[in-house]
Amino acid sequence: MSSFTLTRTLPADVGDDALRADVTKGLGGGPKHLPPKWLYDARGSEIFEEITRLPEYYPTRAEREILLDRASDIAAATGARTLVELGSGSSEKTRHLIDALAGLRTYVAVDVSPSALEQAGRELLVDHPGLDVHALVADFQHGLQLPSAPGPRLVAFLGSTIGNLLPAERAEFLSGVAGLLSPGDAFLLGTDLVKGERELVAAYDDAAGVTAEFNKNVLSVLNRELNADFDPAAFDHVAVWDAEREWIEMRLRAREELTAKIPSLGLAVHFAAGEYIRTEISAKFRQEGIRAELAAAGLELRHWWTDRAGRFAVSLAVRS
Repeated sequence: MSSFTLTRTLPADVGDDALRADVTKGLGGGPKHLPPKWLYDARGSEIFEEITRLPEYYPTRAEREILLDRASDIAAATGARTLVELGSGSSEKTRHLIDALAGLRTYVAVDVSPSALEQAGRELLVDHPGLDVHALVADFQHGLQLPSAPGPRLVAFLGSTIGNLLPAERAEFLSGVAGLLSPGDAFLLGTDLVKGERELVAAYDDAAGVTAEFNKNVLSVLNRELNADFDPAAFDHVAVWDAEREWIEMRLRAREELTAKIPSLGLAVHFAAGEYIRTEISAKFRQEGIRAELAAAGLELRHWWTDRAGRFAVSLAVRS
């Protein structure tokens, strides 16, 4: 018999407190920045799904290609009875793994959105009778505690979401993952790879302007949740490749001098013409860099798979 369980480890109001703290810190001084998680309200998530279907945005297709081609190899290498997905969202990208893991008994989906977890979990039960689905409302960056589940376990962090973390945050996150793994468990990681600037910038600044709409949506979030008065039309979406750090920066750049008010925080945010808010970084990786970051966290890279064009990689690691 299959089952569905939803557990909340985040207080219901934690999102409100975190948003207020992030905006106060990120817009109260300079340079201005906001964490990328605030891009993904219900509307932002819808727009991002549209982005994944754009011709310029290759990462989703490239990762899906790897999972389709290598799911049986991943299953053979891990023998996982439990699959844990961090930042699961719709759980769409892991369905290929679920199909391939013949001995799978439990799927643990971890996300901050209860509605996304509920919908994805119910759909999986229909398609995979006999699978126990445990939905965990939690923040994978802060003291994640996994429910008890049969081993060996495969912890998956896909979509190159790790690229949204700054280097120190990545180190902390990977150390936390290593601490979750028992002997026999494994960690599956999706990473976008370094490539030419033109291809990278196009993926984050598409011709149809969908990514621009996605980026500006964060201002609508601030207006709705904090009673702010940002005018999205007063900002341009910009995507910049930082060759030294090897990451893409998404920015919102003020078209002219302006001041936006956030009464609930007592903030008046002044912008000079051309001044910007950094809303996201998306780091790109090389195999030797991934190996080193994993090793520093106590993890050993065992397998490395790329799509046929060599644009994206999925790697498998175990505790050293």
